[in-house]
Amino acid sequence: MGKLSFQCRHGKAYLFRKVVNVTSGEIENRTMMTGMHTVADIFCVCCGSNVGWKYETAHEMSQKYKEGKSVLERFKNCGPDGSHYSASHDIHVAGSDADDV
Repeated sequence: MGKLSFQCRHGKAYLFRKVVNVTSGEIENRTMMTGMHTVADIFCVCCGSNVGWKYETAHEMSQKYKEGKSVLERFKNCGPDGSHYSASHDIHVAGSDADDV
């Protein structure tokens, strides 16, 4: 169940308490629009695509509510019929250094 809707660099994204069928990448510090965060990219277990990131630590007190939660970017996920939610299918963006506005 999505908790909050975000607008990130690639469009809509959603903050979840729990996600399934993903694996985590390496933990790293990133400076995002809302400050410094320790995060790990998350990847689809089926195709290996980067689908978002998980917040390990938020360094700003006002951002602590994100800790332990994951962001799934709508742009990077497929719908039930296998089609992308994004109107632009040919854009490929690596990394996930976006955050909410």
